Amino acid sequence: MGTFDILFYHFFNHFKLKKNKKANSIATFYVSFLQCSLLLLLGVFFAKFFRKMHMDTMSADKAWTLFVLVVIFIFFKNWMYYGGRKRKVLNVKMIKNKKLTYNIYMLWFLPVVILALTLVLLQAV
Repeated sequence: MGTFDILFYHFFNHFKLKKNKKANSIATFYVSFLQCSLLLLLGVFFAKFFRKMHMDTMSADKAWTLFVLVVIFIFFKNWMYYGGRKRKVLNVKMIKNKKLTYNIYMLWFLPVVILALTLVLLQAV
């Protein structure tokens, strides 16, 4: 079980008590948003790195198009992955483990920090 599965399960259990019908959607959105923000950070890092190395690999328009396509793929993959049976398997696996004690506000703050780092890196020369 990976890090994103653990984060999904934690979000799912947190919002299952408050918003029963939307818990799966919120947890899936969070995991997808976190993965997309990490992808954006890596993309900006490598774009800046390749520019400093004077490598012409891909134009900016093609890179943004590729990023949008990958984001759509990530949302679709997570929607399928955490849709039904996988969530039930995660519930069984996580019941055996002890209770997670992540602060939900810190977890929501994590993608914001990643996006802030991306903006700083994007502004760097």
